[in-house]
Amino acid sequence: MLTVRDLMTPDVVTVRPTTTIKEVARLLVEHRISGMPVVDDGGRVVGVVSEGDVVVKEQDASPAGRRPLARIFGDSPATRAELAKAQALTAGDSMTAPAITVAADALVGEAAATMTRRKVNRLPVIEDEMLVGLVSRADVVRAFVRSDEQLVEAIREGVLYRTLWLDPESFNVSVTDGRARIAGQVERRSEAEMIERISAMVPGVTRVATELTWKLDDRQIEAPERDLVSPYKP
Repeated sequence: MLTVRDLMTPDVVTVRPTTTIKEVARLLVEHRISGMPVVDDGGRVVGVVSEGDVVVKEQDASPAGRRPLARIFGDSPATRAELAKAQALTAGDSMTAPAITVAADALVGEAAATMTRRKVNRLPVIEDEMLVGLVSRADVVRAFVRSDEQLVEAIREGVLYRTLWLDPESFNVSVTDGRARIAGQVERRSEAEMIERISAMVPGVTRVATELTWKLDDRQIEAPERDLVSPYKP
């Protein structure tokens, strides 16, 4: 299966919490990126700083934009956070924390779901709590535009061999315009169902049709009744 590790950019531009906002802006422009992880001395991600965080510095931090009753009830949490960023001098002051991250061995679909749900364009990739890369929406989109030949390989190697430990040579796999067809024989009906279900999760596959047969319908096997007699009965 295609994982985040397969798509991520391993060489990531990062800053420390003590990096100045001016230096953050310079790095964003120099590397033509819209955001970067903020890491501590041990390489752990503590937040993310973006163009938006820098732009806030250019806004008027006066009370003009506050709600009318702010003097009585105080500023809203959102306003307080924006005012704090407007006055920030370092990445640590301006960053969004905690950072939304994704594991390196997570499936691409998980990364896509997280980006959509949390409304972010990029995710720091971590392994053993350490930063190992960065994955973006563009990376995920590219995973969905793989050729039919690449999708065949993904099903044969990623699903059949690496995930289910089955011999790919025992199956006939074809993909046409993202629609996959898998034929062959397996030992159990449950294996056939897993092949279909997991193949449908491959990024770029739009539909799966299977022509699989099985030797044993393990869905029909009922668990034997257990002896409820106490083992301690003499």
